[in-house]
Amino acid sequence: MVSSSVLVTALKAAAEPTRLRILALLAAGELNVKDLTRILGQSQPRLSRHLKLLAEASMVERSREGSWVYFRLPSVTGSLAHALVLEIDPADPVIARDRQRLGSVKRERETAAQEYFQSQASDWDRIRALHVAEADVEAEMRAVLGSAPIDLLVDVGTGTGRILELFADQYTRGLGFDLSAAMLAYARPKLDRAGIGHAQVRQGDIYDLPVADGAAGAVIMHQILHYLSDPARAVAEAARLLAPGGRLVIVDFAPHAHEFLREAQRHERLGFETSTVSQWLEEVGLAVVETRALVPPQQPEGDAQLTVSIWVAQRAPASPARQKHSGSPAKSSLERTA
Repeated sequence: MVSSSVLVTALKAAAEPTRLRILALLAAGELNVKDLTRILGQSQPRLSRHLKLLAEASMVERSREGSWVYFRLPSVTGSLAHALVLEIDPADPVIARDRQRLGSVKRERETAAQEYFQSQASDWDRIRALHVAEADVEAEMRAVLGSAPIDLLVDVGTGTGRILELFADQYTRGLGFDLSAAMLAYARPKLDRAGIGHAQVRQGDIYDLPVADGAAGAVIMHQILHYLSDPARAVAEAARLLAPGGRLVIVDFAPHAHEFLREAQRHERLGFETSTVSQWLEEVGLAVVETRALVPPQQPEGDAQLTVSIWVAQRAPASPARQKHSGSPAKSSLERTA
C-alpha cells in the first residue's frame, strides 16, 4: 500500500501520451534512451525529461552502463506501472507501431552481438573440446544448488545470461552482472526470446555489486574467477550478498598448464586448487558444504584436459530464536547505491 500523495504523483507522471508509450515499451524489456529515440521518433532531451519524471515517481527503474542508462519497469510485478500497462489496448495503432519498431531495434542489436560472438567462436570451441560437456556441468550445478525456491538469484559475470536461463524455473527474481557491453547486448534478447521476464542483466563491477547485504538466496560464479586479478576479493563480494542459509556456487577450472588461454582468452589464472578456494570461502564466513571435480576422458593424443571444479558454500542459517524475535523485516530496496 502507498500513500495517496505518492499515488497521485505516480498517476500524474503516467498521464501523458509519450510517457504511457514508454511504459508500454518497457513492459517488453530494458531499453536505453537511444533505443527510445529511434522507436518514438522524439529528441533525446525530451525523452530524458519524460524518463526523469517517471523515475522520480518510481514508475521506472534505471541502471547505468558506462555512458548509457537502461530503463525498466519496477521489478515488483504488482506495481502500478504494470497495472497501467495491462489496461492499454495492444491493438491501438500507436502502440502497435511502437511494438513493431521495438522489434526492429532488438533484431539489429542481436545481429551485432551475434557477429561479435561468431568472431570468438573458434577459440571457445577449442576450450570446450578440453573439458566435459556443458550439459554435464549444468546438470551438476542444478544438483548441488538443490530444488528449493530462491527469492533472488544473482549471477556474477553473467556473460550470455545462460545461468539465468538455466535456473529460471527456480527463482522469483534474477539479476546478472557483467562488465562487457557486448555480452549484455547478447544476453538481453536471448532472455527475451526465452520468455524470462523475471530476470535482468546489468553492467556492474564484480568487486562492488549494487545489491544490498544479505539480499540473495543464491549467488553463482560460473567460469569467471580465472579472468580476475583478485579472485579472493570477488568471492568476498559474492559472499556479502548471501542471506542466512543462502548458497554460493563457484564453477571454475582446476589447475592446468594450458598457457595459450592467457593470450587467446585473457585468462589471468590457470585454474585453482580446491584448498585455495575453500580457504577464501571460510575466510568470509561461509561453510564449504560440497566440492566436485568433473574430469573429462583423456584425448587419444594425450593432451592434458581441463578438469571443472565446483565449490558449494553456505551462509549459516538464522537461529530459530533470532527468527522468532526479529519480526517483519524493514521494507527496503534490494539494491544499494554505488
